[in-house]
Amino acid sequence: MVNLTINDIPVSVPAGTTILDAAASVDIEIPSLCYLKDLNEISACRVCCVEVEGEGKLVPSCNNVVRDGMVIHTNSPRVRQARRTNVELILSQHDNKCATCVRSGTCQLQKVATDLGVLNIPYPADLARGKKLGWTTTFPLFRDVNKCIKCMRCVQVCDKVQSLSVWDVSGSGARTTIDVSGNRFIKEADCSLCGQCITHCPTGALRERDDTAKAFSALANPDQVTVVQIAPAVRAAWGEAFGMDTGTATIGQLVTALRKMGAEYVYDTTFSADLTIMEEGTELLHRLRDGDLSDMPMFTSCCPGWVRFLKSQYPELTGRLSTAKSPQQMFGAVSKTWLAKRLGLAPEKIFSVSIMPCVAKKAECELPGMQSTAAGPDVDLVLTTREFARMVRAEHIDVPVLAESPFDSPLGDGTGAGVIFGATGGVMEAALRSAYFLATGENPPADAFHDVRGNITRGGWREATFDLAGTPLRCAVASGLANARHLLHALKRGEVKYEFVEIMACPGGCAGGGGQPIDGTDREKAVWRGNVLYDLDRHADLRFSHENPAVQALYQEELGEPCSEKAEHLLHCNHFAWQMPQNR
Repeated sequence: MVNLTINDIPVSVPAGTTILDAAASVDIEIPSLCYLKDLNEISACRVCCVEVEGEGKLVPSCNNVVRDGMVIHTNSPRVRQARRTNVELILSQHDNKCATCVRSGTCQLQKVATDLGVLNIPYPADLARGKKLGWTTTFPLFRDVNKCIKCMRCVQVCDKVQSLSVWDVSGSGARTTIDVSGNRFIKEADCSLCGQCITHCPTGALRERDDTAKAFSALANPDQVTVVQIAPAVRAAWGEAFGMDTGTATIGQLVTALRKMGAEYVYDTTFSADLTIMEEGTELLHRLRDGDLSDMPMFTSCCPGWVRFLKSQYPELTGRLSTAKSPQQMFGAVSKTWLAKRLGLAPEKIFSVSIMPCVAKKAECELPGMQSTAAGPDVDLVLTTREFARMVRAEHIDVPVLAESPFDSPLGDGTGAGVIFGATGGVMEAALRSAYFLATGENPPADAFHDVRGNITRGGWREATFDLAGTPLRCAVASGLANARHLLHALKRGEVKYEFVEIMACPGGCAGGGGQPIDGTDREKAVWRGNVLYDLDRHADLRFSHENPAVQALYQEELGEPCSEKAEHLLHCNHFAWQMPQNR
């Protein structure tokens, strides 16, 4: 152990600990902007500098390790003045219109400047102008160059966690900035739209395309019937946007909020998660029976960020994706066909809105083949959890005191299996529960496949082998696209062999999605949110997708059986119908 003193407090930490972590171990906060543990420890912002007795210069605490006998001052007059100067210089190159920024209140630069008492900026403003401000308004991801503080966090997350390297340094000297790598436009890049760059940006430089005005317009349109679906992972996180602990704001309160905003019908995407399981589980059994999985596995296809990644990086494996649509798209298809008939509405009267923890869903609903009727897209509009939270604030709804309301029928029924879709490994587990039933006619123990649960470290994945009616089924689960790349390389080299693989683009799955709330800290909340979903499954009345009464009614009244001709038309898609830009 290394013994030192920080702000007159004796500290003992293991050798190799950074000053920043040593201070945190005794609840001393050292502010930082560019730092991300194990990802971005470049001390570019210099906000985390501290004074070490005996050192002539201030020392960045994020990438300097402790030494025995060190005496450190984290907030001395010299440190405060240097920190203030650094923040003022950063602010001179930052668009400081906080009132019109989506990150106001959760912006780390705003917090640091407020804590330092910065009331004016003594340096001339140096903001980009003209063509440098250009950015597409239609792509689901939006970047504001004048809010970028060149912290490099987006670069490192995209490179090290997602392995896509969409962002890079551009220019030099005073003209240094961050831009799309390879001198490309964002629409030309192989961006998966995972949104991890957004959730890890300390300011409002990156955000999703704002579709809230379209949503308000639809809710106010008397000639349209607004049908809203809510993704499983949203229920675990949406209250965070209002200062509530993870999982404390309930799904029933969310339904009430939507009704107050004018939504005519509110349904649970967990219903169509169960439907996806029926189709995907049946497809798995068919492929297994036909020998289609002897060389390469079937991959899940419910994550559009993962699908974009596969089609851009490994287009030769496109045929290994399950043809089952994602729960979002299945719900959209059902809402404008079976549900429309039940409600006595023409499909074109329905405006289908989904609230998702995901940015890539905005692109998914616009893909070719995602239109089941002549009425247009099955899903008309996608809102991230953050966008929905902004709409709730605009309506002055007091979330903590909201009463609970039930989902509408018949698509409001969901099972615990559908709920865990939002956590990494959840799709695999839910699919295996029903695949076992489809193969044997009996339910397995609900937690028989829990081995695919759990956090996945960088460079790895989880694997397990299960007995499926006498046939060993080798399974693997990965989340985070760098992990997916490692897994695909191992598969292609023949180092591992699986029949069924689940991959989610975002670390931790949809619970850690790129559209989830940002609280202004660097805490990774995917595991906490995932635990909320598993707890909901544990206490659910129904824990098997095939027992969902609404799903059973849909098959009895409309589809016949999973993977029938009707089901194929409505609930499956052609992944070859579109290409990523660089493969066109």
